[in-house]
Amino acid sequence: MWEEFRRDVRAWLAANVPDELRGKGGPGREHEAYEERLAFNRRLAAAGWTGLAWPAPHGAGASLAEQVVFHEEYASADAPARVDHIGQTLVGPALVAFGTDEQRRRFLPPIRAVDELWCQGFSEPGAGSDLASVSTRAVLDGDRWVVTGQKVWTSLAQHADWCFLLARTEPLAPGANRRAGLSMLLVPMRQPGVVVRPIRQLTGTSEFNEVFFDGARTDRSLVLGGVGQGWRVATAMLAGERGAATLGQQIGFRRELGGVARLARATGAVHDPAIRERLARAYTGLCVLRAHTLRTLASGTAETAGTDAAAVKLLWSGWHRGLGELAMALRGAAGTVVEGELDEWQRLFLFSRADTIYGGSDEIQRDTIATRALGLPRQVRS
Repeated sequence: MWEEFRRDVRAWLAANVPDELRGKGGPGREHEAYEERLAFNRRLAAAGWTGLAWPAPHGAGASLAEQVVFHEEYASADAPARVDHIGQTLVGPALVAFGTDEQRRRFLPPIRAVDELWCQGFSEPGAGSDLASVSTRAVLDGDRWVVTGQKVWTSLAQHADWCFLLARTEPLAPGANRRAGLSMLLVPMRQPGVVVRPIRQLTGTSEFNEVFFDGARTDRSLVLGGVGQGWRVATAMLAGERGAATLGQQIGFRRELGGVARLARATGAVHDPAIRERLARAYTGLCVLRAHTLRTLASGTAETAGTDAAAVKLLWSGWHRGLGELAMALRGAAGTVVEGELDEWQRLFLFSRADTIYGGSDEIQRDTIATRALGLPRQVRS
């Protein structure tokens, strides 16, 4: 059955992906053809290719095998990077799992149609991967929440219509669990009291942002999962972020690895035994990453979702950063010179330095695995 689904996906992509959009966008390149990619995403939606993982009647209710097939075919077609992935992979599933009927009716249709875009308000200057330390506050004023605080490293906030943000809605009592009193609020971005400032990255692009909330407001009813349940919702969201879509990401990794191998042949470095070993290790690592991801998708449970997701993130981030380092080793001294714009290998090297930090740093992933899977004591933080 899913082979027929694969043929349908492949045929649609072959007929509908414009040549000028192939390979556009992605980490470090979100500025490329943004409006054209948005229009293409809406064509995807009109054809029924969004909300695949959402259960009916909210979405397409695709099986896990069909989700894997779609993401692999999408990446294999070199289709443009999605501009709606935050809404599709994080907000939509969380609304299905934790939202009220009213919240689902309000938000799921425009997310699936790519009529409203979202950003994630988790990290703060003093609370990166350690989300329990967030200091952004939300207090009730009649029938509205008033939000004050700052978020940072907020991907694509400059384009977002809405933000789902973790905020403290109850004061933290001395000695209390820091995860208590946190709530997940759905906040409109286009209002007074919300300021977005781009962060210029090493690549020269600015898909990350600082977002300042100074008296921003949202309806009392727009708390996802209930007041004080923000940590539970955030944990589920982060586990879902590393689901079937990561297999499509790995298709892109395979394409990059092929490019690095061609670079090694073109420079003659492929004859160096040390380089050949690094290429072999990169290939083996990618095979391990795919096998691990398939295993966890097929056999994972709600109890292991957090540790499985942490292991997947830890594996791919280190692998991808290492590929960037290998590419620059092949370029040699010439790779340190920028003529006009960064070339693809310079961009890969520079942006992949952030892979082990954003989306949960390596330190936090190892801490999650150590405490939840291995039962080790939690690290004492000063």
